[in-house]
Amino acid sequence: MSKMRYDANMPSKTYDYADERALRASNIPSTLASSPAMRFDSEEDASVFFARELDYIKSKAYDKRYPEFTALQMFPVTHEVPEGAESFTYYGYERTGMAKIISNYATDLPRVDVKGEMKTGYVKSIGDSYGYNVQEMRASRMAGKSLDSRRADSARYHIDRLTNTLIWVGDKANKLVGILSDDNDIPVYTLTPGAKTNKTSWLEKDPDEIVEDVKSWLTQMELSTQGVEKADRLGIPSDVYIALSLRRIESTESSVLKYLQDNLPGIKIVACHELNSTSVDTNPYAKAAGSTTPGQGVGILYKYDADKMSAEIPMPFLQHPAQYKNLEVEIMCEARVAGAVIYYPMSAMIIVGI
Repeated sequence: MSKMRYDANMPSKTYDYADERALRASNIPSTLASSPAMRFDSEEDASVFFARELDYIKSKAYDKRYPEFTALQMFPVTHEVPEGAESFTYYGYERTGMAKIISNYATDLPRVDVKGEMKTGYVKSIGDSYGYNVQEMRASRMAGKSLDSRRADSARYHIDRLTNTLIWVGDKANKLVGILSDDNDIPVYTLTPGAKTNKTSWLEKDPDEIVEDVKSWLTQMELSTQGVEKADRLGIPSDVYIALSLRRIESTESSVLKYLQDNLPGIKIVACHELNSTSVDTNPYAKAAGSTTPGQGVGILYKYDADKMSAEIPMPFLQHPAQYKNLEVEIMCEARVAGAVIYYPMSAMIIVGI
């Protein structure tokens, strides 16, 4: 990490020594200090001034949050893999065996175990950059305004957006696994048409058919794991969430969503636009451009527990010290992402067609 220097005259103003050093090594301070209108006493003053500006902008970018990207909110985030690693090994587990009633002095106790399959995950770097030229610095100083921080915000936004996408769907070409990847061993449940409506989507099914669907998912998870895995989260498409919250059950004051929330007290229902039937970047079952096949919304029933599965980010968003090119200062931004790490695939269920 770069050292932080403090100006004795303005103790509340800090700057990154690496940024100030990069500025001093360039021809930018001399260009700025040579103009009387800029009111700099020396090249060093100009370097310190704009190093402070960059520190302020970087801090704002670090503080920025983009709540519309839901992967980092819906799933536990871990940083267990070293940021310098190119790959890592983990195990996908399945509990095996069972207990039984035994007699005194029994010697034939049944053996239980955890069957683990060794898997390899990979870490990839993602990055972008932003910068300012000498005229933008000159205009900022003369107008008494800070440099435009929206460029740093944009750099953070695009890295966070790609991180979000990689956690949801991975990237086969780069061997990254996502929550909705077809190679992550999470069971897939495909909804069937309801008995009354003959419709599949929750946007068209009646309340009884929706309740029956949820019952089927929970029953299947219960039976397939012998009651070991119990979900506490249900992510559904945001358009479905809105529809259920506004659809009143006939002859009652309750909406379908409220009925589910009241009768599934151990399960939190979360709206997620990445699961919509139109979200082609994050939902592999969504309608692709030019396709005649209707897109399908997806649900995800799972246990929120980092021991079950997590979004692995070895190195979150990082801004490197400034670099200069001719009359421009450029800030490189980077993150390292491993996608989703799924230790217990049976602790989740993907529901297609919701």
